[in-house]
Amino acid sequence: MVDKKHTKSRRELLTALGAAGITGLAGCSGGGDGGGGEAATDTAGEGVGDGTTTGSDGGSGTDSITAAWVYNSEVGDLGWSWAHNEGRKAVAAEYDWLETEYTEAVAPADSERVFEQYAQGDADIIFGCTFEYQDPMASVAEQYPDTFFEHNTGYLTMENMGRYMGRIYQPRYLAGQAAGTVTETDTLGYVAAFPIPEVIRGINAYALGAASVNDSATLKVRWTNSWFDPPTESEAANALLDEDVDVMAQHQDSPAALRAASDAGIWATGYDAPMGDIAGENYLTSPIWHWEEFYGPTIESVRDGTWESDVYWEGIDAGICSLDDWGPEVPQEAKDTVSESRSAILDGELNVWADSAFEGESDEFLFQQMSSYVDAVEGEVPN
Repeated sequence: MVDKKHTKSRRELLTALGAAGITGLAGCSGGGDGGGGEAATDTAGEGVGDGTTTGSDGGSGTDSITAAWVYNSEVGDLGWSWAHNEGRKAVAAEYDWLETEYTEAVAPADSERVFEQYAQGDADIIFGCTFEYQDPMASVAEQYPDTFFEHNTGYLTMENMGRYMGRIYQPRYLAGQAAGTVTETDTLGYVAAFPIPEVIRGINAYALGAASVNDSATLKVRWTNSWFDPPTESEAANALLDEDVDVMAQHQDSPAALRAASDAGIWATGYDAPMGDIAGENYLTSPIWHWEEFYGPTIESVRDGTWESDVYWEGIDAGICSLDDWGPEVPQEAKDTVSESRSAILDGELNVWADSAFEGESDEFLFQQMSSYVDAVEGEVPN
């Protein structure tokens, strides 16, 4: 446990250690198991409420850094929390001086308590991995100025609280191009969580990608008003199947919509994680995350005393997000089209929002103010 009443704050100690240099730190490292193997206990932790589990990985020693993650759903199923936990495991394996901890299935209403437990304990930095954690995390960050906080997908920052997200709309656009190429009915389906800018941005990018290769393609959306609710996600997918969609996409924390599409024998596009094993020959691809590309440098900055609150929003060029491998039946035409567009994005020659209602809008607008559909999406965004 870290005593926050020590004369020197944790932040001051980390800065002093950073001034000594990484080489000096490595020379006096306490070692540990190197973080090379999975050591998650998945047992109830002290003070953790019902319905949550905790685990840990990593090294030990007086100079080690402790990072904690809080997830809104279980990590076991392929989805949002799974992707973040893969990032956690990757950095735990990379750094023998890093100890990681996590708590899964934490409802937003319970998150402030979990953040505070980590802040009162030995966590040097805490990652909150869903939008609804924003206000609870900000409240705790204000009370614990010597602990660093990072909030995923939100828009608030403080002196000791940064925010991070990736431009997943880029691989969404590419997946939309593939969908627009393979569709035969020109009707695409999309099972979406909440009508917030993050989700609307993905819907619009997918639709623009489809329209860029097929000007007859339209996108139908069904909302679940939940990040993780497999039965409701399946119900929404089945409703779209009744409307003659022949390619299904999703923005959810489980693969339920993808499963429903595959079971119906139509093309299936997942999200968050590789899902080819689930959809089989009906698999198109998935926009996926590589969160270790953010977690690694961020945790290094904590250790060397250079961490600063900032806004991270990088794209496929930074490696934070990408498209998964293609399904076994995806035609070469779709692969070639997407490959060309991906290269154009990397070269700065293709802007996803070009020739749309959002061309020229600022990053601030795209990130937190987008609230309407592009022309290729049917209907209107619900209030």
